[in-house]
Amino acid sequence: MTLLTPALAADTSYRKEVAPIIKAQCFECHDSTSPSQVQFQTNVEGYKTAKVGPRLDTYADLMALIVWPDTGALMRRLDDGSQHPDKKPGNMYKHLGDSELERQANLAIIKSWLGENAWNLNRWQKRGDVPAITKEQLDQLQLRY
Repeated sequence: MTLLTPALAADTSYRKEVAPIIKAQCFECHDSTSPSQVQFQTNVEGYKTAKVGPRLDTYADLMALIVWPDTGALMRRLDDGSQHPDKKPGNMYKHLGDSELERQANLAIIKSWLGENAWNLNRWQKRGDVPAITKEQLDQLQLRY
């Protein structure tokens, strides 16, 4: 488990820090045999019943859940709930580690990779009271490969 200092956070990359977390914590349901995000959207309930999520084994696959077409999905799913009035975490937060300490450490790494102030739950289009993501919010994403 790695705790990040500000200097390390600036150097967080997909290859070195994020991909190993995704592989260790998510590949049970999101490996290379899983459907792409586009395929997943054609049969969401069927894949959920089969306990299969969209593929996360490449940088490009992860981008589909961060930038587009499923903007903010990664953040909504992995959110720890600390920013919400109901404090309810995202449905995949529990899979970020075996303990709260490990989950928080892995979440910190992913957040640092996204970039300072880049953690948001907005979608591409407005939904309910949540506005669509803005260009300014997208500009905050760092996503170093």
